[in-house]
Amino acid sequence: MDSAQGDNDLTPLKNLFNEWMVRDTSRKIKAVFRSKGMSGKSITSQLVYGYLKGEDGRFIIDEEAAPVVKQIFSLCLAGNGPTKIARMLTEQEIPTPGTLEYRRTGSTRRYYPDYPYRWATNTVVHILERKEYLGHTVNFKTEKISYKVKSSVENPEEKQVVFEDTHEPIIDLATWERVQELRKQRKRPNRYDEVGLFSGLLFCADCGSVLYQQRYENKTRRQYCYICGSYKKRVKDCTAHFIRTDLLTAGVTANLRKVTDYAARHERQFMKLLIEQNEDGGKRRNAAKRKEPDTAEKRIAELSAIFKRLYEDSVTGRISDERFAELSADYEAEQRQLKDRAAELQAQL
Repeated sequence: MDSAQGDNDLTPLKNLFNEWMVRDTSRKIKAVFRSKGMSGKSITSQLVYGYLKGEDGRFIIDEEAAPVVKQIFSLCLAGNGPTKIARMLTEQEIPTPGTLEYRRTGSTRRYYPDYPYRWATNTVVHILERKEYLGHTVNFKTEKISYKVKSSVENPEEKQVVFEDTHEPIIDLATWERVQELRKQRKRPNRYDEVGLFSGLLFCADCGSVLYQQRYENKTRRQYCYICGSYKKRVKDCTAHFIRTDLLTAGVTANLRKVTDYAARHERQFMKLLIEQNEDGGKRRNAAKRKEPDTAEKRIAELSAIFKRLYEDSVTGRISDERFAELSADYEAEQRQLKDRAAELQAQL
């Protein structure tokens, strides 16, 4: 459109058709990725650190990076936090994932020439949380809200699809689960390289922030305590909630004595309480598992509706027979995968 020639009444109409074309192309590309992802193939564009892609597209172990992954998990099991692990890897001058990628492919996307060996805490955290090291393929971790937005958002776990035992694992299941438990506790050494007895277990009753261990020292005495993290970092309007470690230890010890004394005198009743508690935990875990089959069933219903629309478009001539055969094959494959997955989950429940 040449604006120098004056207004053109067709401009809004052409813009509308252009918008439809872009939206339709985006929808088709998403459908192709969805079909590939539901077939069990990895759809990530970025290699997982510790693996290479073979000729068939499957992950194979990277002999150079896999030992580093094992070292990171071993250091975490030994009680080291991500920041300390990153510092140790930096001191050993182990190339970062970005540096390794640059040396192999020439990509400068994650390469920093001035810091080829400086590991970031987030990199270590990301490695410790990846299920791919168990030999699983995890698809649909992120998605784009709209074709108009280039940035991606993280998907919750119920929207992700996991295909187990698709390649050789680097980390065994027991090690991975133990690391996840340790990560949940969030025990970190303080500036004196000490880990508090109650670190990661205490939370502020007002703002919910974790309580941090502090040490106050003067000429006559040394005193440990826990203080509200929000107050310490000044990120929320909260108070110190100062509590001395020795008083807390005494209170917890007294409570433990009451519990063990009760268990010794009323063993059957104590066992009954434990069994009830375990049953409650099992119910919560099963409730979380039931969400995934519901999501699969919802998608199966959506695909059935898509089939109907495709058939109508084919009959009316809006799409060609070749296009109908191609799309229906993709959707049928996805629906078949979802039905198998739903049946598997139902059997587990």
